[in-house]
Amino acid sequence: MKKVKEMPTFTRPREKLQEKGPKALSDKELLAILLGSGTQAQDVLTLAGRILKILDDTSASPTLEQLQSIDGIGPAKATTILAALEFARRRIRPEGFKIGLPPDVLPLIQHVADRKQEHFLCISLNGAHEVIAVRTVSVGLVNKTQVHPREVFADPLTDRATAVIVAHNHPTGNLKPSKDDIAITRQLKSAGETLGIRLLDHIIFSHKGYYSLLENHELERY
Repeated sequence: MKKVKEMPTFTRPREKLQEKGPKALSDKELLAILLGSGTQAQDVLTLAGRILKILDDTSASPTLEQLQSIDGIGPAKATTILAALEFARRRIRPEGFKIGLPPDVLPLIQHVADRKQEHFLCISLNGAHEVIAVRTVSVGLVNKTQVHPREVFADPLTDRATAVIVAHNHPTGNLKPSKDDIAITRQLKSAGETLGIRLLDHIIFSHKGYYSLLENHELERY
């Protein structure tokens, strides 16, 4: 197992941040900087990857106990992570951010572009197309079983949203919509019409770019 100090200097998280800025780092690398160090059994990047899984599974709202269930995470590291998450929530909120064009969504979702599993996200919007909240609906292979309208629209209904934009990453980098993607879009658009919540777009994205069904005039078909 290669430790951080054995990595080339330019690839180490701290040095990479200093040279390229925080936006150049993956979520795992940013977490590694917060953690500071790993353990004898696992390096800090491996540890950060395990924390990241819990953050994904809990929509970035883990409990102290959930974090401490990870081998190598004690009270000090767990409280540091919870404090950082709460600070970010208080200071850097997406609420009020207005969506005018599909690319406007990318800063809200790009952090999962490099994940090895598909993440399906839902963005709640008010009548002015301002962001109310961004949530992860499911993690794993995107299909009609996992991405059901009741899961997608449950929180937007509570938010009193008038519209939603859904998005998911393609780990392969291929941005072309699959048959499941098309089927899910059709199902969600129909459910949204029944609920009075418009589906404005379905965006497929990766580290290579994005594909908007709205921009490609495909929402009109469903």
